[in-house]
Amino acid sequence: MTFKAAIIGRPNVGKSTLFNRLAGRKLALVDDTPGVTRDRRVHAAKLYDLAFEVIDTAGFEAAPAATLPGRMRAQTEIAIDEADVIFFVVDAKAGLMPDDRTFADIVRRSGKPVVLVANKAEARGAQGGLLEAWELGLGEPVPVSAEHGVGMPDLRDAVVEALGEERTLGKDEEEDETLAASEVLIGEDIADPEAEAPAYDETKPLRIAVVGRPNAGKSTLINALIGEERLLTGPEAGITRDSISVDWEWRGRQMKLFDTAGMRRKSKVQEKLEKLSVADGLRAIRFAEIVIIVLDATIPFEKQDLQIADLIIREGRAPVIAFNKWDLIDNPQQLLAELREKTERLLPQVRGIQAVPVSAETGRGLDKLMDAVVRTHKVWNSRVSTGRLNRWLEGILAHHPPPAVAGRRLKVKYVTQAKTRPPGFVVSCSRPEAMPQSYVRYLVNNLREAFDMPGVPIRVALRTSDNPFANRARKKG
Repeated sequence: MTFKAAIIGRPNVGKSTLFNRLAGRKLALVDDTPGVTRDRRVHAAKLYDLAFEVIDTAGFEAAPAATLPGRMRAQTEIAIDEADVIFFVVDAKAGLMPDDRTFADIVRRSGKPVVLVANKAEARGAQGGLLEAWELGLGEPVPVSAEHGVGMPDLRDAVVEALGEERTLGKDEEEDETLAASEVLIGEDIADPEAEAPAYDETKPLRIAVVGRPNAGKSTLINALIGEERLLTGPEAGITRDSISVDWEWRGRQMKLFDTAGMRRKSKVQEKLEKLSVADGLRAIRFAEIVIIVLDATIPFEKQDLQIADLIIREGRAPVIAFNKWDLIDNPQQLLAELREKTERLLPQVRGIQAVPVSAETGRGLDKLMDAVVRTHKVWNSRVSTGRLNRWLEGILAHHPPPAVAGRRLKVKYVTQAKTRPPGFVVSCSRPEAMPQSYVRYLVNNLREAFDMPGVPIRVALRTSDNPFANRARKKG
């Protein structure tokens, strides 16, 4: 990227709407409620011929450092330090507020180039607010409507003027990697089922979502993994609202971590804003390959935890469990044995799931967690050739043949792997609709054991093999 632009301003002036406009996608949550954004979010942006990185920030508020608004403000100050240019956003419709003047002083003191953006300029009566904005002493205000895309050419010209043509119009060698490209169907097709699986690529970037109930310690866990206070944390439940992605490197391998909002039971989610947050979290799960389910070890396996796990398995993602807050446990050995037994009993559809005790607060167990993530990712990508599968099937059928239904025994002819990520198998049999689910489960459990596929969802599709003579008219002799 050629430069970084931070969008700064008091709450509810339209910073996230401008961020979405520049990013070209609805990434940040937008609502009429002030203070929706809390963490800073970075994304690739385009403004006509300018390619750069844009940082969305929390609304600047005057508050003590220990409070939630104070911690949000600290995140915004980090964004100002990181940025090459600052988009200082004011609300032209509402006019200048005392906070605007206070924060204009902070921005001026930073010494960074500033573009004064007068948002909501399309509103009736916005002309007065636009003229007032001159009083801030930050140069000529650029009237825009982030919601309707009005005034973007003027904003582009103001950026070029603030940073200079050499900096803004320099060619960017990096490719624009967008999340949309990572969206995959349930499983990826295998071109040649007969071929042996290619070796696992240890260098390929990995996408990991971190999910769980509110206050389980998801943001603290990501901060501990990357070794910096990147995400806003605190004792209050429900601090995270947007799904924030963080780039990170672990043992030379690129990782993209997605922090998500805490997911409560559907009946408890009344506010529109929380519904938006949860929907954003679900989208992060679909983009991810591995999903770390963070459970509070002091109150694990609430009904909601199991529903989150079930959702991840239905989406075909690979789950790993992190029992967080392990530093608060008095009898770790005994509790770990109990939790492992519970995991096997409550999540039979991913038998052998990796479950690791960690403490995001002290940093304990984080390497073991990442080892479990990589192990699970290998299994999620695993492939078995058709030859090996059918040799296995012969033994299974000899040991436990399919049952008879309505007086006729079901025949299983062959099995082949059609998909990976997660592993998906096609079983050819005589009457798929009559096959009992208990026998399908028996096949899945044996597949898991025989080919060492613990802890990931396994899909089995039953197909009937076509009878080549079914529709052919009988030849006359």
